[in-house]
Amino acid sequence: MPGPDFSEIFRRYKEALGQAQQSEGKNIPGGGNMSSKFGFLGFAIPALLVVILVSASIVIVGPGQRGVLLNFGAVSPNVWDEGLHFKVPVYQNVVRMDVRVQKEVTEASSASKDLQDTHSTIAVNFNIIPDKAGWVFQHIGMGYKERVIDPVTQEVVKAVTAKFTAVELITNREKVRTEIKEVLKARMLDYNIAVVDVSIVNFKFSAQFTQAIENKQTAEQMALKASRDLDRIKIEAQQKIAAAQAEAESLRLQRQNITPDLVELRRIEAMQEAIRKWNGVMPSVTGGALPFIDARAYGSK
Repeated sequence: MPGPDFSEIFRRYKEALGQAQQSEGKNIPGGGNMSSKFGFLGFAIPALLVVILVSASIVIVGPGQRGVLLNFGAVSPNVWDEGLHFKVPVYQNVVRMDVRVQKEVTEASSASKDLQDTHSTIAVNFNIIPDKAGWVFQHIGMGYKERVIDPVTQEVVKAVTAKFTAVELITNREKVRTEIKEVLKARMLDYNIAVVDVSIVNFKFSAQFTQAIENKQTAEQMALKASRDLDRIKIEAQQKIAAAQAEAESLRLQRQNITPDLVELRRIEAMQEAIRKWNGVMPSVTGGALPFIDARAYGSK
């Protein structure tokens, strides 16, 4: 629809100004000049009307927004981009829609494939498709998070988690996240909303299942520790056997190397060491035989 006709406004302003000039020279009873007062009013009133009309006609759509144009409340198919626009006062109105990426955190309760109760916290990053902002406002309104994002996310999470066991939800978390994201993308396009990314903030299970998982992990850790201890004991036993075998082999070799000459040599070395340490004093004894050293035996040798 065309905007206000400013040429008509200025034409009326000139007519009012001309009428004020024709009244110039007439005095108001009681003092004052009628022409000056009519002249001021003739200028001020049209100027004020122009300012009001212009300000009511200007619309600024900010960054990351789209302007949904309403004609007497009816949604127009035209969606305004960012920037300065003009509308017809009273007849037209503009609703600004945020088309930037937004975040919505949804709580979803579901059951896994093995019928374990699961409570999920899902974060969805999304944005309204810019050129479909008018459709979103007309069919969903400003409460699209509560009306669309939350219920659709809960439905998708229930459908996906039912394909996995509780343990698989933990071990294949990235696979679960990817499947939720792809299904949610397709569903949200029906509402002209684009899903950018999906994050699984948390998975919670029943207290009994959580305790069972903890017990299983504890048992696995204990079994691993026992296995490691057994391996350590085996290694230590093998080391002792190897050491005993080495010692036995050493003794066997030593026995093979012992000869009468070697024994006689060790006896002579012992006697020489005893003579070297003797100080020349005969030991004093109260009874018994005197120690006897066969010096001739050394001399004959």
